[in-house]
Amino acid sequence: MKSRPYKESLMKALQDTHEAAHYLSAAIEEGDEAVFLLALRDVVEARGGVGALAEKTSLNRENLYSLLSEKGNPRLDSLNAILHEVGLKMSVEAA
Repeated sequence: MKSRPYKESLMKALQDTHEAAHYLSAAIEEGDEAVFLLALRDVVEARGGVGALAEKTSLNRENLYSLLSEKGNPRLDSLNAILHEVGLKMSVEAA
């Protein structure tokens, strides 16, 4: 049995909304903003990439690459727009 490269398997899994939600939740639990932003970038890549996302939102491609980098600092409205376009939303729950 041949194995598939990790990235290929990850991209396929992240096309499922529930898998993407679990993936991002795990990244949030890490407690590191950079980990979450890189995980969000993986989800965006699995759902057509930054270019496709830019076409669907009012955010330009260069800004999206910056927002989704390790040093990104997205505003709440930008983060909501990104999540909405990949079929997700933010929520808060009691600890």
